[in-house]
Amino acid sequence: MKRRHFLQTAALAPFASMGVRAATSAPIPMGKAEHCIFIWLGGGMCQTDTFDPKALGDPKANPKKAGSAYPSIETSVPGVRVCKHLPKTARQMEHVTAVRTVFHNVINEHAIATNFVHTGRPVSGNTSYPSIGSIVAHQRGSANPKVPAYMLIGYPNPSRGPGFLGAKYGNIYLSDTKAGPAGFTRPDYVTSQRVSAREKLLKPLQERVAKEAALADYEAAQREALRLAGPEFMRNFNLDEESADLRNAYGSEFGQRCLLARRLIQDGVRFIEVSHNLGFVNGTGWDTHNDGQENQHLLIKDLDDSLATLIADLKTHGMLDKTLIAIGTEFGRPPEFDGGGGRGHQCSTFSMILAGGGLKHCGAYGVTDHLSKEIVENPVSTPDFHATIHAALGINPSHELVDASRPVPITDGGKPIAALFG
Repeated sequence: MKRRHFLQTAALAPFASMGVRAATSAPIPMGKAEHCIFIWLGGGMCQTDTFDPKALGDPKANPKKAGSAYPSIETSVPGVRVCKHLPKTARQMEHVTAVRTVFHNVINEHAIATNFVHTGRPVSGNTSYPSIGSIVAHQRGSANPKVPAYMLIGYPNPSRGPGFLGAKYGNIYLSDTKAGPAGFTRPDYVTSQRVSAREKLLKPLQERVAKEAALADYEAAQREALRLAGPEFMRNFNLDEESADLRNAYGSEFGQRCLLARRLIQDGVRFIEVSHNLGFVNGTGWDTHNDGQENQHLLIKDLDDSLATLIADLKTHGMLDKTLIAIGTEFGRPPEFDGGGGRGHQCSTFSMILAGGGLKHCGAYGVTDHLSKEIVENPVSTPDFHATIHAALGINPSHELVDASRPVPITDGGKPIAALFG
């Protein structure tokens, strides 16, 4: 290096470091959404067959030709195309952003990847990290003190749990939209007087629990459950209050869960996860190995009916800008077909979806290669996707939680997608 160049570089070094600091300390964009409906597509939605269509492949050719299983169609956003089985959503893509360049680096195994997409961190031997729903519950609470902050319409497991935040920030779950949460519906013979008498018997036992004891979290959760198990909250599960036309538009049982989610956030629930395809309509769910691919279109059509109706329904109620819809899945699927005509697992490139929530939607964000196998522009890590959800809800994704005495940032270095914030 010449002496003059060295001196110039040395002289500019302080300004360069200031530039780095300025870039890293850039203000985090914040949205004004009040609620989040997180739709979970367990098994691994294939991005090339849904929201990131490519040239047609052929699983029956010899050799098999990699590519999308279905033709694509135009959407309400010029230049953005989706699978032909998403026509209703296609007409509403101005309210949607398909984030096409999501990735993570954990192994392509369902349970581990599911945990990562829910918590934003790999499984740890000594720390149980909270799910995104529990973090939102911890940071925002419910919008109505008479309802829970975090609900799950599906089956509970540790990936969806509160981790080190404690049972107070866990979910209230149900799998039957008509019955509501298990144990919350009182039998007809249990009158208000009998409930009051039982609570009086329980009260002395509750008061024995030391406030600093771990058991206190469960005692608080028990009090919350008793409070909610009444007619005011349980009325939300009476979907017959909605018109037959609306219920029919939502479609399947999954659609009824989405309708219930709208009713629950309308009553003040902050975060709801809704699982799709609990009954495995196509035999394999979104895990379309081998012949599971053959009926994948049934899942896509089901998702289309319910998602498009949910967007329109929220808009009708003036809630779309206040409600962020996020669609998550543990990984995507490669463009190549396996020996049975289905697809394997792919975590290096896949799509997750955002809609509503007051974001500046653009139909699609990020660019993948000609097969949606590699990311070309604007990669979005799973923590980045989490950070975008948090920021949309007015939560600082770099804020630190506390595990014992150890600070743990809400996201593992995640940064919101700035382009989605106007």
